[in-house]
Amino acid sequence: MLPYLDKKAKGAPDFYFAINATFRFIRDRFGMSELTRYWYDLGKSIYFQPVSEDWRKRGPVAIAEYWRDFFSAEPDAQVEVKEEAEGVCIAVARCPAIHHLRNHSRAIVPEFCQHCYFVTQAIAERSGWEVRIVGGAGACSQRFAPKGSFQPQDLSDIRRAEET
Repeated sequence: MLPYLDKKAKGAPDFYFAINATFRFIRDRFGMSELTRYWYDLGKSIYFQPVSEDWRKRGPVAIAEYWRDFFSAEPDAQVEVKEEAEGVCIAVARCPAIHHLRNHSRAIVPEFCQHCYFVTQAIAERSGWEVRIVGGAGACSQRFAPKGSFQPQDLSDIRRAEET
């Protein structure tokens, strides 16, 4: 259940240029704390409310369905989504955003990969779930479990985008 109504098979990868530039502008103009707040507020927005509600009602099945649908619409994504006994694990072998930005020689905001944590954690919190991310810079692991299952996210576990 994706929150947008666009039904095209694949998204436009040039969107990644726009979000990278937006992240850079907010960080450079207002600081990292405001960029973090922006990401978190985005995940808490009414836009993602139907996603949170579906996750709350249907649990791991809904979380896995959402991410399968999401990544199937992302150009050049290589991702495996697995439902597990206690939640969901997403193995991102090739992040479509990082891949596209690198292929077009864009300077990627070093903290780019943190947006996945802050946006997704905000979506998950409303549904009684939480996420923890390890890796980044083009490949990562994202684990979803019921709220209270994990230690707090250590942001140093999320690699900076310029790291390979």
